[in-house]
Amino acid sequence: MTERRDAAAVRTFPPAIPVGLILIGLMLNWLFPIDPGVALPAPARYWIGGAIAVAAILGFGAWAVILLRQDGQSANPWKPTFRIIDKGPFRITRNPMYLQMVLVCLAAGIAMMNWWILALTPLCAWLLHKLAILPEEAYLTRKFGADYLSYKQRTRRWL
Repeated sequence: MTERRDAAAVRTFPPAIPVGLILIGLMLNWLFPIDPGVALPAPARYWIGGAIAVAAILGFGAWAVILLRQDGQSANPWKPTFRIIDKGPFRITRNPMYLQMVLVCLAAGIAMMNWWILALTPLCAWLLHKLAILPEEAYLTRKFGADYLSYKQRTRRWL
């Protein structure tokens, strides 16, 4: 029971952060449209945004979830972790699913040519860092000690 409570240090539903910021960006664009004078033409922006989103979802998010499930673990940050996974996307970044969320936010801004969403993307990364990553890292450090610290030394937080 203590382990479950300890793992639950993440008190937010992380996907709500990029989804919420994308919705806020859409609302802000409706209320206060920004015309930068320069924009990607429609077909190009859809392809670029779509390619970033697909690469992020398949290359980081889905692959990470598959590896966690194959190992018998949950992708939910409030569930206990049984071991550190350091293969696949976890060799590139300690937070592949959070990186995916930031990249999807960026991709949405590009595809919709919404400068508000693009401006809110760094806030997405910061909120994920504060509300999800730091509590997870504290939990993993307490649980795995030197093994997790070693993993942190050889794998970057983002990229």
